[in-house]
Amino acid sequence: MSQKSVYHLSARQILGLAFLSALFAAGIAILVSSYGSFWKDNGSPSVSAEEPPLAELTNPDSITDEQNSIEVYKTLAPGVAFINTTSYTQDFWGQVEEGKGTGSGSVIDQQGHILTNFHVIEGAQKVTVSLGGNKTYPAKVVGSDPDTDLAVIKIDPPQTGLTVIQLGDSDRLVVGQKVLAIGNPFGLDRTLTTGIISGLQRPIRARNNRPIDAAIQTDASINSGNSGGPLLDKFGKMIGINSQILSPSGGSVGVGFAVPVNTAKREVPQLIQFGEVKRPKIGANLLSIEQLAEQGVRLPVQSGLLVRNVVNGGSAERAGLKGLSQDNSGEIVLGDIILSIDGEKMADMDDLYRYLDKKQIGDTVQAKVFRSNREMTVPIKLLQTPSQPATRPNRRF
Repeated sequence: MSQKSVYHLSARQILGLAFLSALFAAGIAILVSSYGSFWKDNGSPSVSAEEPPLAELTNPDSITDEQNSIEVYKTLAPGVAFINTTSYTQDFWGQVEEGKGTGSGSVIDQQGHILTNFHVIEGAQKVTVSLGGNKTYPAKVVGSDPDTDLAVIKIDPPQTGLTVIQLGDSDRLVVGQKVLAIGNPFGLDRTLTTGIISGLQRPIRARNNRPIDAAIQTDASINSGNSGGPLLDKFGKMIGINSQILSPSGGSVGVGFAVPVNTAKREVPQLIQFGEVKRPKIGANLLSIEQLAEQGVRLPVQSGLLVRNVVNGGSAERAGLKGLSQDNSGEIVLGDIILSIDGEKMADMDDLYRYLDKKQIGDTVQAKVFRSNREMTVPIKLLQTPSQPATRPNRRF
């Protein structure tokens, strides 16, 4: 009779797993589905930084850098929104406290849709927009995506029309290229700052700790209130959405980050149509083996994602993946460890997020799994499951 081999965990390992579960309980999965045709149908075609400038702008090669900055600002500042938010909370004594915030955004169509950061409007019960002058427009949140810190709000457009900020192509940027930022730092309406692209493909994180790959780094000054505003090229096209700063003091030190506009171009159609970005999920709470090892937990493999538990009805459960369990004696028994998916190593959650970013709901992937002291391949059909709750950031504005 063959004997089934299981891997039991010591008391120290159980404590380590419990501790790490609180710290590293997984978020699940990222996919940015492409809705390019829908986006083009709504009047915002993709353009590249090498194409001619806006019709209202002089070719920057034929004028001074100063004049180019002046023209870009005069032409596009009316399309930059000054966003004010109000939130209400009740304290222990039942007193209602009012919180206020400000941010920036970009008008992206004549229907009144405005692109901004998720953290600008997060938790707001009231949102208003100013486009210059004394006129204030009430706005409603159309859709938001915590995973990439993007959101779309909408105002009723005036009869005179809106200044639309056209979208560029963030895949064709180069370090050293001139950029301009327009926003509302510290409530100072329509502030222009200029600089260059300092770096590309920078990894940053959203509010819920999801990685946002390929962020644009710039030395153009951005501060509190610039969030959600456009990062523009010299042709007047938006190539990024200003989102974060890296600063020990909390102020601008010339290291700012923008979400690439191509990320927005993939997501905005879904935000407008569905109110969210639909992504496939693994449907399991996962822990990094390498991180567990750093806490002294020793497992039979050195790298992978330990399945702590599976989500009811999710992709992992339907594929037959197993989480931690207890045997008849009460000892914790190891379930599955995901080693790789379609040949791509899964060392931590970031590896999983980046991989799923390439996939769509309904795709079937092949997961190499360590189970009962042997490796096996398990097909997983990717489904959509509820997102994990967001957490507060360490350095966002």
